[in-house]
Parts: sequence; structure tokens; C-alpha cells
Amino acid sequence: MNFPENLKKGDTIGICAPSDGVVYYEDEEKLDKAIEYLKNLGYKIIETESVRNSEHGRSTTAKRRAEEFTKLLENDEVKMIIFAAGGDYLFEILDYLNLKKIKKLKPKWMQGFSDITGIEFLWNTVLDTSSIYCDNVKSFANERLQDNLKNALKIASGEKVEQKSFEKCERSYNVVGTIFTLVGENPYTETVKWKNLKNEKTIEMQGRMLGGCIDCVQRFFGTEYDKICEYIEKYKDDGIIWYLEAFEMTSSELTRILWQMKHAGYFKNVTGIIFGRSFAFREDYGISFKKAVKDVLGNLKIPIIYDADIGHVGPQMAIVNGGIMHITSQDGKGSIKLI
Repeated sequence: MNFPENLKKGDTIGICAPSDGVVYYEDEEKLDKAIEYLKNLGYKIIETESVRNSEHGRSTTAKRRAEEFTKLLENDEVKMIIFAAGGDYLFEILDYLNLKKIKKLKPKWMQGFSDITGIEFLWNTVLDTSSIYCDNVKSFANERLQDNLKNALKIASGEKVEQKSFEKCERSYNVVGTIFTLVGENPYTETVKWKNLKNEKTIEMQGRMLGGCIDCVQRFFGTEYDKICEYIEKYKDDGIIWYLEAFEMTSSELTRILWQMKHAGYFKNVTGIIFGRSFAFREDYGISFKKAVKDVLGNLKIPIIYDADIGHVGPQMAIVNGGIMHITSQDGKGSIKLI
């Protein structure tokens, strides 16, 4: 596994928008505040041209998005890339990336989540390069998250951080919906409680992290970019931990995806699975998230955790794609430590 060099104060962080961009006034305001925060920490910032654009859910054309991203990868001054936003159309840029050329470049840290899974999953399984699955750049404007996001920067700086589960989190939705939070309002109102699928008192697992937003991970299945089984075989001695979280999904869709993963061999050599909280989950046929997972994966002889601090229902921990992490879950609390 290729790990980028440690981020240092004074280094340059690049910001780009390979999926959607930032256009609404309140989001631009957050972006500006986030950039100011990062500069105050001692980092220099480069922002690509299309970050503050959006048309039909895309910051610009797929070709141009790929070019702007590649430009940051080729810039030796840029030591880390933090993505501007998620979206729905990142997969379009993959056909414009010269992976053979990129693989020869010096690896650098990247951070983002949601649709950014399309890049980070590809980097992990195809380019054998680590990255950080955590908030996109605007979140650095949120004072309530800054301590959490410092963990991501610490990891990029070479620290072996142990992250503890949070006390409070945002709401999840049982039907597709939108969260509206008034300015200054604290969105973290729900009690965090990690759950062990088979009601184990304690779960401990360790392995190399693989996953992301399951809405996006499934797009790789069966394509020329699907190197999942090869990756799992390569690192079988380390064990694999799948981490998965859903943005918008139904229980029937989750059942189908997990069934497909199981029969494609994607859970071979797996030491455990950890699911983050789903943002918008619809319980088709009265089937809960837990039941959907248990119906498909319950016969696997591996520990499974759900409702963990990963993904769209913040706050979330920083997961190191390709990193070996030790995970514990007991009495509703959990921890994740990079080994």
C-alpha cells in the first residue's frame, strides 16, 4: 500500500470539485470560512477554476473536471487534496483519468466522502494508494466539527490517532428527506449508540479498510475498474474490514446490493464489517436496516457493527482507505485506531 508523505505546516492543500461544485451563497460562505481556517492552521491553499460552478449537478464537464484534478496531482507543491463537494456524477471523470500516468506520480493525501468514493475507492483498489474518507472541505467552517476534522489532518501528518465515538449526532431519516438547520442551531441532538448486529457484548476487529458510500461503491461492480477480488486476495493476510454507509437507499435495494457483494466474493477474507448511519433510509416491506443486513450477512462468521460514526449523518470519524485499523464496539460506544 502506498502511503503519501506526511503533511506539514506550510504545505499546500489543493481544493477541487470532481463532482458537483459550490454555488449557493451559504455554501460559498462556508467554503471561504473553511479556507480561512486552514490558512490559520498554517497551510497554503490552491483552488481550481470550477470549484464555485454548478450546472446540472456538475461543476463543469467531465473532461475538465478530470483535467483540474490531474493538475493538482501533478503539482509537486500540493501535498494534500480536499474535495469541495459530493454529488452524483463523479463516475463520469474516470474515463478521462490516465491511471497509468497517475500511478507514476508521487502519491498525496486526499480527503472527501459521499460521491468522492468514486476516486478514493479507485485509488485504494486499483492504484494501491491510501486516502482519508471524511468530510469535504466546507465542514472545516463548522466550529463544532473542527476538533473532529483535526483528526483527519493529524492522520495526514503521520499521527496514529485513536478516535472515540461521539456523544451526539444528527438525525437520520426513515424516508428520503432534507435536513434544514437554522444558522447557529446545534444539529447534533440524537444520542450516538453503536450497535452489534448479533448482540455481542464486545466486538474487536482489525483489518485493512475498504469501502465508502455504498451508493457509489456498487457502481464499480463488474466494470473494468472492479479489482475488488484481487485487492482482497492481495491483502488476505491482513484481513479486510468493509466500511459502508448509505446516503439514500431502501431496505430492498440494500438487500440486493449486499446479496450481489456476497455472491461476487467481496466478503472473502473479511474480518468484519462496519456500517455507518444512513441519512435517508426507507424501510420497504417493514424491513429495517438491521434486518436487511442480518437477512443477507447473518450467516457469515464475522462481527458486524452498525450505526457507527461514519458517513452522511455527522459527525463522522476519519477512515483511512487501505490503512490497517483496529475497531472496538461495546455498550453503545466505539473506537477506531490506525495501526
